[in-house]
Amino acid sequence: MIQNNPFPTQGYAGTAYFCDRVEETEMLTRYLTNGNHVLLLSPRRIGKTGLIEHCFNQPSIKDEYITIVVDIYSTKNLQDFVFVFGSKVMQAVKTMGRKVWEQFLAVLLSLKSNISFDINGVPEWSLGLGDIKNPSVTLDEIFQFLEEAPKPCLVAIDEFQQIAKYPETNVEAVLRTYIQKMHNARFVFAGSQRHLMGEMFMSPARPFYMSTSPLSLKPINVDKYYDFAEHHFKAGGKHITREAFDKIYNKFEGTTWYVQFILNMTYGILAKGMQCDEGVVDAAIRQTLQTFSPVFENMLYQLPFKQKEVLIAIAREGEAENVTAKAFLRKYTLTASTVQAAVKGLLEKDFITHHLGIYQLSDKFFALWLLRENA
Repeated sequence: MIQNNPFPTQGYAGTAYFCDRVEETEMLTRYLTNGNHVLLLSPRRIGKTGLIEHCFNQPSIKDEYITIVVDIYSTKNLQDFVFVFGSKVMQAVKTMGRKVWEQFLAVLLSLKSNISFDINGVPEWSLGLGDIKNPSVTLDEIFQFLEEAPKPCLVAIDEFQQIAKYPETNVEAVLRTYIQKMHNARFVFAGSQRHLMGEMFMSPARPFYMSTSPLSLKPINVDKYYDFAEHHFKAGGKHITREAFDKIYNKFEGTTWYVQFILNMTYGILAKGMQCDEGVVDAAIRQTLQTFSPVFENMLYQLPFKQKEVLIAIAREGEAENVTAKAFLRKYTLTASTVQAAVKGLLEKDFITHHLGIYQLSDKFFALWLLRENA
């Protein structure tokens, strides 16, 4: 696909459109190629998936390994997990030739009769979720293939904290048992809900305790990010001022997806020869909030009244601490019991995050929209 806008907001578009992360890429590559499993922690939308894709695109990786990226954010139980996992393994082996995918099908006995083939005889994952009759058996077959695959495998499981929410009680232990026996595969466990991931990997009582090499992802350096942005604006016959870029970066605390989105918007607004200044940035943010307004209205409508009150209070604080303290309760006319119940519900619905005692809205555009609507 032709990349008309140099600031992609979806997926990995290649090295030319990937900003910095040189040290992180080297470290992740070194961990994996030296036989380590990796725990990759970052806030939401900071760029962990892009880093994984970039790492897997390095010559030392893509030419020597089978790489698989599995996003389990939408999964609700073990059956969902096996369905998504199996489909991603199928996508990977399809590109490796008939011998490899025939090997995969030979192992996947529980689903083999349900897999269809296209007009060229290549297998397609056309199964429905209900076709996973026995998730434990199918999971065993998938791990068997990874162990017997013709190349070593690297598997990245994104939003790994979801497995802690499954109704099945032993998923962590089952996966840990499989993974610790693997000789032909290494895993990246990536997650954005840091309190859950921390409990899973840092608690001695949990199966994955001390089983990984940790790598924490922080915002891209502001100077390197500006140089990257200005390079691409200049290549398109445009310009972005340092003041305009700093406004974007600071507004969204350097969070990659939001910075990319506004850069994408401002670049698209400008014709050749034009300059992105702070006024253009303000216009892009207004347009973005207006575009997302129907979505945000619906999100807010679905929340109980008390959760709305607490959500707006946290949005106004930006970074809310001591939310059951008298000062916070008095400021927003709330009670401690109301806040405790609301916070629990908002965390479960992923409307807010909690890290090192600080509560924030998960979606920074939603936070800005709430402030605008409740000024």
